[in-house]
Amino acid sequence: MSAQPLAHSTAPIELATILPPEVYQQAVNQAELAISITDPKARILYANECFLRVTGYQLADIVGQNQSLLSNRSTPSTVYGEMWTALSARRPWSGKLLNKKKSGELYLAELLVTPVLNPAGELTHYLGMHRDVTELHRLEKTVRNQKHLIESVIDAAPMAFALLDPTGRIVLDNQEYKKLVTDMQVREPAHHLLDLLRPGWRETLLGDAERCEFSSRETRMDRTAGRARWLSVSASCIDIHSDCADSYFCAGGQPGLLLVISDITNLREEQERARGAALKASLAEEERTAAIREGLSAAVFRLEEPLNVMASAISVLQRRDPASAEMLRHALENSREHVESLRQVIPQSPQEMVISVNLNEILRDVLEICTPRLLNAGITVDWQPSPILPPLYGRPLQLRMLFKALLENAIEAMNVKGWLRRELQISSQLVDDCIRISLLDSGPGIPEEWRHKAFEPFFTAKSGVGKHIGTGLSRAQQVVADHGGIIDLDESPSGGCAAIVEFRIDGDPI
Repeated sequence: MSAQPLAHSTAPIELATILPPEVYQQAVNQAELAISITDPKARILYANECFLRVTGYQLADIVGQNQSLLSNRSTPSTVYGEMWTALSARRPWSGKLLNKKKSGELYLAELLVTPVLNPAGELTHYLGMHRDVTELHRLEKTVRNQKHLIESVIDAAPMAFALLDPTGRIVLDNQEYKKLVTDMQVREPAHHLLDLLRPGWRETLLGDAERCEFSSRETRMDRTAGRARWLSVSASCIDIHSDCADSYFCAGGQPGLLLVISDITNLREEQERARGAALKASLAEEERTAAIREGLSAAVFRLEEPLNVMASAISVLQRRDPASAEMLRHALENSREHVESLRQVIPQSPQEMVISVNLNEILRDVLEICTPRLLNAGITVDWQPSPILPPLYGRPLQLRMLFKALLENAIEAMNVKGWLRRELQISSQLVDDCIRISLLDSGPGIPEEWRHKAFEPFFTAKSGVGKHIGTGLSRAQQVVADHGGIIDLDESPSGGCAAIVEFRIDGDPI
């Protein structure tokens, strides 16, 4: 800004008539700011008491001396160049200089130099005001170094950090958190995880932030490419102090939420390997039991057909040949007793406890178990899981049997001699309040007139000697129904079969 002669202003003239000149001198001399007045050649003409205290000089030592007496000669010449360029243009200049006291001690001076002009606009003096900001500079550097150190430690930490303000805005994060943005393919992983682990957190954070706190909650993150990741998430409530001027006199801060996200994938994978071995044995045992149960049920079903014929024959013979009818009735009763004995030895389905399960985890278990068959059949699997799925309450063993049956049906459909295209797409997604699992194969498909029959007991599209009769998809449909879901068969985009299974999130297993 350009300097204007003070004499042109009427206000100072009016004040001068009220205040005697010695008041101005006393005010300047007693001001807690180092003030000096020099001539146009920067020779000191006057210095106040604060100037003498800061520099350590006596007035007699500096009057007539050039202001450069205080210079340590280590301030860059460019700084002095900028200062004299501004002063030569009759403009004030402010900045920092490294000065030296009479004792030789260095100090950092925050300086403001203003040209003093007479009524004619001619330069007569320079007014200098400065203060020792050495301690302030040290504190600023200390805070800056600590901030840099904290940021470096946070960025080097193996876990992800995210600090949310009361509105849910991310105000601080680290490099590991930024990696989650790429891995989860969402704008704010913190919001996604909180929506999953602490529903309604936005309203709670504004009203009662402490209710948002939780510790070491685990969730699984499945990706289209690469292995699944297990995350352990903790949330802590902390105070965030505002830097706005209107909060200067406020003692407390606003509640914020610190999210700490740790990757526990390696630990869970070790646990999963041990669990996988036990799971394979459990599934194999259940399959053997199911095969026995299925075979015996089929035998009972087949045996009841001739027994029903015998019952009809007895009704006819009862009038014509009572003796033969009585003999046949005894034979029928004995046969029914044997069939009932056979029905009694049919193994019962295991009674599983209903627990919280992740369907992505169920599908991965099934894929790992079926990997050898998939490789032998030359089938390419396109696994497209939803990164995060809400938990479903169900029976994990039955659900694994369900998807294993669907997967094996798809393998058998494509594993036909001469069939070239062998692709299987498996996806999971959250649609409204339902979890939808889709298995789309590129096999020959199921004729439309068979799609409803496929769910009938003992229906099979297999033929030939030695082929397993099977029970079609009736058992799979029963598992889906027991979990409050639906299953449907349709044509896949490649012309094969599309098996679609949907479960309501709030559905309760029967």
